[in-house]
Amino acid sequence: MMQIRKDDPTASHVAALLTHHLAELRGQMAEFAFALDAAGLSMPEVTFWTAWREETLAGFVALKQLDPRHGEVKSMRAAPQARRTGVGRALLAHVIAIARERGYARLSLETGTAELHQPAVALYRSAGFVPCDAFADYRPSPHNQFLTLIL
Repeated sequence: MMQIRKDDPTASHVAALLTHHLAELRGQMAEFAFALDAAGLSMPEVTFWTAWREETLAGFVALKQLDPRHGEVKSMRAAPQARRTGVGRALLAHVIAIARERGYARLSLETGTAELHQPAVALYRSAGFVPCDAFADYRPSPHNQFLTLIL
């Protein structure tokens, strides 16, 4: 059984997976990688959760409040051994539910266009996210894409 719980992105149990996440994303097109590090995930407007199977970290996700009606999915990642096991779907469903509880009208995200990102894009689209224009401080490029879900 999987548990999702609010967590501290600076905690030692998160460090290895967060380091892997950042290295993979920044290794592609560093200037277009907008993933937050532990300090960024600790900002007051960001809430961070981890997913656990038994005592094993299975993934994490964050939700950033852009304004009182608009949230952003940040840094969603399944651990390598947990990919294709429903962790991403559970984390995304959790963030969508929290966004609705908070009264957001819209939930958006930025992700890459490389092959590496395609499984996540398929997951987002299956949850109802559709392409949208760049939002917040993002600049569009051939290396990123923007999706949104009207809640």
